[in-house]
Amino acid sequence: MEGTELKRIDRNQKWEMRILGAEKENGFLNDRGRELLDGTGFIAAEVPGSVINDLLNAGAMDDPYYRDNELKALTLMKNDFEYHGTFDVDTDELADADEVIFRFDGLDTIADITLNGNKLGVTDNMHRTWEFPVKKLLNGTETPKERDTGCTGKQGAEGAKNELVIVFKSPVNYIAERFKEDPKILGTEDAMRGFPKIRKAHYMFGWDWGPRIPDAGIWKAAKLLKVKKARMTKVYVHQTFNEDYSEASIRVDVSLERPEKVCLRDSDIRVLVTVKDPDGKILVNRVDISEECDISTHGSRDGKDAANIPGRELLIKNPRLWWPNGLGEQPLYTVVTELVDGGALIDSDTKRIGLRRLEVSTGKDEYGSEFAFAVNGVKFFAMGADYIPEDNILPRTNRERTYKLLRECTAANFNCIRVWGGGTYPSDDFLDACDELGLVVWQDFMFACANYRLTPDFETSITAELRDRIAKLAHHACIGLWCGNNEMEEFAAIGGWGADDAIRKDYIKMYEDIFPCIVKEEDPDRFYWPSSPSSGGGFDDPNCPDRGDTHYWDVWHGSKPFTEYRQFFFRFLSEFGFQSFPSIRTVESFTIPEDRNVFSYVMEKHQRNASANGKIVNYMEQTFLYPNNLDLFIYASQLMQAEAIRYGVEHFRRNRGRCMGTVYWQLNDCWPVASWASIDYYGRWKALHYYAKRFFAPLMISCEEEGLLSQSMNVNAEPFEVQKSIRLNVANESRCERKAVVRWALRNAEADVLREGSEEITVAPLSAVWLEKTDLAEARLYEDYVSYELVENGEVVSEGTVLFCQPKHFRFVDPKLQVRVEGDEIVVSAKHYARSIEIRNKEDNFILSDNFFDLNGGEKRVKILEGEPEGVEVRSVWSIR
Repeated sequence: MEGTELKRIDRNQKWEMRILGAEKENGFLNDRGRELLDGTGFIAAEVPGSVINDLLNAGAMDDPYYRDNELKALTLMKNDFEYHGTFDVDTDELADADEVIFRFDGLDTIADITLNGNKLGVTDNMHRTWEFPVKKLLNGTETPKERDTGCTGKQGAEGAKNELVIVFKSPVNYIAERFKEDPKILGTEDAMRGFPKIRKAHYMFGWDWGPRIPDAGIWKAAKLLKVKKARMTKVYVHQTFNEDYSEASIRVDVSLERPEKVCLRDSDIRVLVTVKDPDGKILVNRVDISEECDISTHGSRDGKDAANIPGRELLIKNPRLWWPNGLGEQPLYTVVTELVDGGALIDSDTKRIGLRRLEVSTGKDEYGSEFAFAVNGVKFFAMGADYIPEDNILPRTNRERTYKLLRECTAANFNCIRVWGGGTYPSDDFLDACDELGLVVWQDFMFACANYRLTPDFETSITAELRDRIAKLAHHACIGLWCGNNEMEEFAAIGGWGADDAIRKDYIKMYEDIFPCIVKEEDPDRFYWPSSPSSGGGFDDPNCPDRGDTHYWDVWHGSKPFTEYRQFFFRFLSEFGFQSFPSIRTVESFTIPEDRNVFSYVMEKHQRNASANGKIVNYMEQTFLYPNNLDLFIYASQLMQAEAIRYGVEHFRRNRGRCMGTVYWQLNDCWPVASWASIDYYGRWKALHYYAKRFFAPLMISCEEEGLLSQSMNVNAEPFEVQKSIRLNVANESRCERKAVVRWALRNAEADVLREGSEEITVAPLSAVWLEKTDLAEARLYEDYVSYELVENGEVVSEGTVLFCQPKHFRFVDPKLQVRVEGDEIVVSAKHYARSIEIRNKEDNFILSDNFFDLNGGEKRVKILEGEPEGVEVRSVWSIR
């Protein structure tokens, strides 16, 4: 869809790049880079690519992620940059074209474009697709006839080249100039002043987890498109179902566009649709959906002549429904739409779709108003994390890296992922993976933590942006909703970032008028939500715990204890988090030995949340004995992070029905950094990701304990009788009834059983069941703990342990951990109770079937999924001292 691809200009072409106005003694290039400046100044470039990626490939600059090299990269981006490319085009291919379009799928960001000395235009939005008619501007190679006769046409002799020049303006200078013009437009203090003034991924200017490296370049595909008579500009697939989902009906609506001066009145243009089932069997074969439509009747869209073709209903009996991960399979049908002129194909589009009804329920109930995803009439509890861009240097991301990251989400039992609004719109690769893996996507539009002034030019730009992105992405089965922005209603409501009445007026017009209207026009089958968090808009208590979605940060930013989560019953928690440090091997990648102290200059440069290292220390003081080296400190920080999020998720899953979603902040990192991520920049799983695999398990047992953590952690409080009890809960997020056995035991530190109990339980589909509370007055606060497990068909499917005091005060005994490797398995054994056992190899790049688990003595086998079993070692909470 878009016209016939004539040539990919970004592939196998000669591209080069240079820095405009750079001085030899600039400080941001290394010796190799300064040598290059002594020559022509040009270096070889990759397209798609970026300035920093090209300089790194040329060896002209040092790794911007190492130590504080970020500062050099930021200085670099105060320059302008020129990309120069040459290509040829065969005039035979142009002969029957009514128009040739130069299409840029992504230019980052302020760019002047010239082709063969002719100015095509200026771009100012990274998130948009840009198109320019160029047929009259192209130089072509001679035709075969010209070669035979020795004559050449007006377009030049054999080998004539086309020259494309794109000059990218400095994003740093641009936002500084715009900020001077309008200093009232503000955003998060973690980013550079003026960042809201450019339609560029906001995180590139810094965030409380990311560096200030605002790269530039041709970051997506550039191609020539041939248009003959007409092309399809939009293909939209509607879905409807009968009451019992035994029949599905799809309708393909198509928008056509014709080049200037092309008349379609006497044409034989038709639109044909083919539908294939997930196995490739043809269900609908080239049905003409335009036979009742007069294509020669034109409407107008964006000033271009167009024909809008409402499709016809195509029936699919016994459809294989698409389900989120854990609820069913993800079969994908193929819909092929062809634009033909007589018997000739002039444009085509292929989409993979999942047949499903995916909605959001916000109906009123006894607690307020629910907020729940529902698929095929089934409300489910959303479990996942917030996704940020995978790199600050975007060319480093690719299909394989993205798919691996998302596959590791489903490995941890995710069924949902939120694409946060301060990055970039996801690629088809990202959404294809979510379609295949069953990850429901909460999709923010790319507006976050900032105020915007709705000028006519800005409105035109963002309107085109939304139409582009929605038309491109709407067919994906995985997209659950479109959301207007991240955290802007919440902050605008209280005057955040300088929001006055004029800013709030523009806010309402953008997110509660313009955006929902565009969604209704472009993707009428999808739910729209104005902001995250929100109670539905209008600045009506945006972070209300009883309506809509909530961001809760009192645990972490507010320094509240983990137990604070139990005071709330949010309807849908779309952000909450807790920081930790990445693996010691990741820390070593950006430091030298003298940097390896959490309060060193370099470690604080790789910690972007103000005073966060101190906050980690504060929480650690409440939780663990003080670690005696950085490696143990990192281990302890990861355990705190995992325990914090576990405490919240298990509470909210126990209260399923009232709460219907927990999406923690955050999944991943964009550079090596201390952050809220559960998978670090290099793909190493932190403890949290293994914990997530357990607390997001479809069938999960958890324990609401009473002890010092829920009563008083002050060791010098006046003595009081501490209530000690457990109340177990089993959550079933599957569509079938589950029968299992619950077992629990009160144990001493040696793991000896002091008291135990068991109970058979039946858990209805999509429910959570409480067991009776068990008082354990006899338990000793500092010597005893409780283990619990859920057994289904003779197999332990979920388990855990709880203490009645802080781990630092529990009187652990040396568990005498042993580890051995047997083929693709690692066997860990313990003499006594061992808490949060970590298994790691020399490179700390294991991915295992389980890790950071508890043992009540005995042994456990885990599978090696990735990584080599070299230098395998184990440790537990007992090691933190």
